[in-house]
Parts: sequence; structure tokens; C-alpha cells
Amino acid sequence: MITVREARDRAEQRLRRAMTTWATSIVPVPAMTIALHPPTERVARVDASAAESWVREWDAAELPAGVSVEWETRAWRSIGRQRVPVRLRLQDPFAVASFARGETSRRWRTLTGRVSRVRDALGESDEITATIRRHGATLTDVSPERFNQILAASAWLLHNDVEGMRPRQLPIRGVDSKWFGANRGLVSALVLAAGGREALGIVASDPLVRVRVLDPDLVPGGVSDFAASREQLRGLGPGQRVTFVFENLESVLAMPPWPGAVVVHGSGYAVDVIGELPWVRTAPVIYWGDLDSDGFAILHRLRSHLPEVQSVLMDEQTLLAHRDLWVSDPTPATGSLTNLTRDEGTARDRLIREGHARLEQERIPWDTALAALRRAASAVGA
Repeated sequence: MITVREARDRAEQRLRRAMTTWATSIVPVPAMTIALHPPTERVARVDASAAESWVREWDAAELPAGVSVEWETRAWRSIGRQRVPVRLRLQDPFAVASFARGETSRRWRTLTGRVSRVRDALGESDEITATIRRHGATLTDVSPERFNQILAASAWLLHNDVEGMRPRQLPIRGVDSKWFGANRGLVSALVLAAGGREALGIVASDPLVRVRVLDPDLVPGGVSDFAASREQLRGLGPGQRVTFVFENLESVLAMPPWPGAVVVHGSGYAVDVIGELPWVRTAPVIYWGDLDSDGFAILHRLRSHLPEVQSVLMDEQTLLAHRDLWVSDPTPATGSLTNLTRDEGTARDRLIREGHARLEQERIPWDTALAALRRAASAVGA
């Protein structure tokens, strides 16, 4: 027997799962039906009090518009004819939300109102619908003021040419460089979906890449530790014999003086910059990242630019030797990584089999790491 509370919980769960799909659907969403599982004759005979209480609860339930209970009469030999509720019908998502109540219902009302406003401002299309679905949680959770700014900025950018402009130059009230940086992803997605363009044309700040020159004889202009843009790094020519690329900045900063060596912070986007630098291609490259899904994904991307990159401490032996230092990977990256070696692939597969474990770079003892780096450098002749 499904109680009123249990039925509300089921309605809330269905609404939460289907919220963005329902909110963006052009065609009417079919009614939702919840089977109430009334008692059988045997159950009603064994515990008549519970069965009667359940029937009275549904009979007294205050149901919002669009929600109704279907009743049937059962002819039971031992206790006679009994009228029982058999199913709950909720005619549309708004009825589901009204019946469910609570926070999910509030989020539904917010999202449907904002979907309507986005379509009024930017138009209706399959692309707009897909974008709203991808960003449904953000559109629901931002404050009313932030949503108004996002919508106003998207509408303005849709109808104005901003090719070559920087965020600081946008004449949109309330939109500055910091705001645009925080909201660029959603604004860009909405504008591109509405206008069919491939890019906004707004000039983004060139990200900086951290570099440490470990050999004093290679230091350009006396500066051994610096961050520079892609274009500035292109003109660098340290003449190194080996380039270390580390995912973790602390490992970069901990490196000791090293004849003929340069170390670069290669986290995330930076590997694409590093892979394009002419001077990096002049000497062997050794990569060391976290033993986790992201570390192997970064190595895969770096090898797409520099196929001969050697990895260090990214094998199953290193992983198993430090099992007591494992933690859980909260957001494991998935997908095929075809640029890994057999040993690296084996280590990655082991991480997956162990429930997406991860061994962070900083957890490996520094003496162990330095010894492995020296062996790797010696193996490539550096």
C-alpha cells in the first residue's frame, strides 16, 4: 500500500530526473500514473485497521489541480464490497510539481519560467532546447539578478558584432571582465545556439604557463622562475637537454637545480600550449602526472603533440607500491586514450578496477620521485 507521503516522494523523484526534459518539451508531456497497490482480501482480513486507515488517508488527501485518485470497488467474499484507491493520476508536469511540493517543486517553477524567458529573448530552436538542457542546473540555480544579466548579455551579443573586442569593452550594464569570465560558457552557448555562429569573436586573455629553468647557465635574462603567454614562450630558446612537464605545481616548485633542465607546469590546458612550443621539441620531454584519470588524459593530450614523450611513475608497479596513499577519484574522466603505452594503460585499467582510485603526485615520497626522474633523464641521454 503506497501512502500519500510515498506517492509524493515518487512524484518528486520523477520530477527531479525529468525536469529539464519536461521544461523544454514542445509537445505535451504524457500523464504520470502511480499505482497505489491496494491491499488484497487476505491482507485486509489480517490487518483490517491498517487497511482502513490507508483508505481513509487517501480519501482525506487534499490534492492540487490536475491530480486525481481512481477508486475501484472490490467484492471480497469474507468482508464484503470495499471501495479502495488503486492509482494516482497526475495530468502534466505542473500537477506533478504541485503534488510533490518542496525544493524540487520550487526548482521546477523557477526553471520553467526561465525557459520561457530564454525562448522569448533568443527564439525557439532545437539548438536552444539542447543548450537549455545541457545548462539546466545552472539556469535554475543562479540568482534572479544573475539570470537577468545572463539573458540581457546573451540578447545583446546576439544582435551586435563584437569581433576582436575584449570583455572590458562590452557596453552591457553590469557586465565587466570578471563577470564575463565567470559566465562566458553559458552566455556563449546561448548566443551560438541562437545565432548559428561558431564563435563569439571576443578576444580571451591568453593564459599563462609557469616555467622554471633549473640550470643557472640557461636562465634567460637572469629570470629562472616565470609565467608567460603562448606567444612569449614561442620566442624562448633556453637550449635545454631535457624538459620536465609536471601536472602538479608544487612538484614544479620543489625541483632542485638540474644541469640542462627546464620544468614546466603542464596542468590542463597548458599541455596544448607546451606541445606547440618549438624549443620544447628540440629535446626529450618527461611527463609526470597524478596516477588518476585526469593525469592519464593530460598525458594522452600531450602525446598528441609530442609522440615521443616519456612518462615517469605512471605505471602499475608505482600504483601498487603506494596503495596506502590512494584516495577516491570523485569525478573520473572516461573515454578512450589511445596515446598511452601498454604499461600506462595497464595502470589506468587497474585504477578503474579499483573503483576509480587515484594516487596524487604529491603523495609519492620526494626522494622516490627524484630518483625516478634521474633514471628517466639518464635513459633519454640528459
